[in-house]
Amino acid sequence: MLYRFPSTKIIAVAFLLLFMANACNRDEIFEREQYKNVFALISESDNVSSKFHKLGEESTGYVTASLGGTNPTTKDIVVNLVEDKTLIDTYNRTNFDVDVTKYALPLPEDKYDIDSYQFTIPAGTISGRMPIRIRPDGLSPDSSYFIALRVESFSSYEVNPEKSYILYRVRTKNYWSQADGNTIYNMRAKLRIQGSTSELEMPGTKVMHPITQNSVRIMAGNETFEPDINIFNKYAMILEIGENNKVTISPYKNLEVTQVDGDKNFPNIFKIEDDGFKTYKTFLLRYDYKSENSIYEIKEELRLEFDEEEDEEL
Repeated sequence: MLYRFPSTKIIAVAFLLLFMANACNRDEIFEREQYKNVFALISESDNVSSKFHKLGEESTGYVTASLGGTNPTTKDIVVNLVEDKTLIDTYNRTNFDVDVTKYALPLPEDKYDIDSYQFTIPAGTISGRMPIRIRPDGLSPDSSYFIALRVESFSSYEVNPEKSYILYRVRTKNYWSQADGNTIYNMRAKLRIQGSTSELEMPGTKVMHPITQNSVRIMAGNETFEPDINIFNKYAMILEIGENNKVTISPYKNLEVTQVDGDKNFPNIFKIEDDGFKTYKTFLLRYDYKSENSIYEIKEELRLEFDEEEDEEL
């Protein structure tokens, strides 16, 4: 006598077999993806890679590629990059729309050299890199400068299409500050309006930007820093640090400022201070400046805690 499965059992078995087949397919696809060798250009958000370069010297930065995949490669991956400035246009439109004052700029061609746009990820390794020689003198701390590069061709395996291009951003630095707006000195100052007998205590902070190898820009007195060219053209000043750490104060653009020497407590110098626990970069400044119709007499101490070893790594 022939036994017949109930129709519900047949359907259940069919579903089970289908589920097992799909599961096997998914596992097979997952394993293929897991073991697949794919390389990518290493960057942060928006495919930007930011590097600081010291003013006053030529230094080398790198565009780096990293390889993923479980199995080691058996062939070299020869990668060819090409410059593509349209990537900067896309970045600007995406991030700033029509606000052209915030647009990133192509790094001027006289500020860098790329000897070869080709580099290799050797077989059995997971990274390769391409050097770029940078000469940052003359770059503004208020602008972003990009070298835009994309993968033009590669000899084997695969490239991650989302990480197949990079915007190498050049930022400047010197011993006293970096051009990202994050070098912030603590301020203790005394302010007196010329002609007045009262002196005001003026605590606060100051953002410092590098200008040259041995000069920086800050706002005068209690003037507030804003990323607005009209503001810092009007109220910013330059501190030039000499070989003997003597500081010379001058206007950045349109500020009326006068350095006042001879104050033993604020002798217009830069020095390193160590209180036994922490180390500080310190400026002691004395100057007068004009704002609107008033002249302000300023005695100012600026201090930044730092670690010498970490400072050298930046």
